[in-house]
Amino acid sequence: MYKRGHLGIAMLTLAPITFRLVTAGYPAFAALVAGTVLYLSMLPDVDHRLPLVSHRGPTHSLLFAAVVGGVFAGAASLVGPALSVPVPGDVSMVAFGFLLGFGTVVAHLLGDVITPMGVNFLWPYPKRWSLSITPADSAPWNWGLFALGVFALAGAVVLAVRGAPI
Repeated sequence: MYKRGHLGIAMLTLAPITFRLVTAGYPAFAALVAGTVLYLSMLPDVDHRLPLVSHRGPTHSLLFAAVVGGVFAGAASLVGPALSVPVPGDVSMVAFGFLLGFGTVVAHLLGDVITPMGVNFLWPYPKRWSLSITPADSAPWNWGLFALGVFALAGAVVLAVRGAPI
């Protein structure tokens, strides 16, 4: 997938999370989560700029997702007490940070697994998984996923603000 398609998939994955956060009374937290996920939706493609790192190699794996989750958890442990931001449910700020970082990378991987090139989820194990639904450069798919994501996220926000039942 290209950037537009990845943004669409990120918004699709954010829609139910945003709905839940807003209906639970955490609209600012929902905006922070959405902004973070959308801003970092292309993070695994940093491999295009790294020498000696193949595209869809280590940065397109669950190991990388866990590392990013660990970095987010570490950051949350440092800034969480200073910000005093209430976290939804019984989840600690550190756990939520991990889930946010991990989930951001996984959302990107979902966009790449539908392409023929696939994703090596278990890198360094050499197996790639692919659903081979569409090539990464397909304009109809990239635009379609983007439009669907915008619609889903906007719909989730509207329904949550109007007080739709969970």
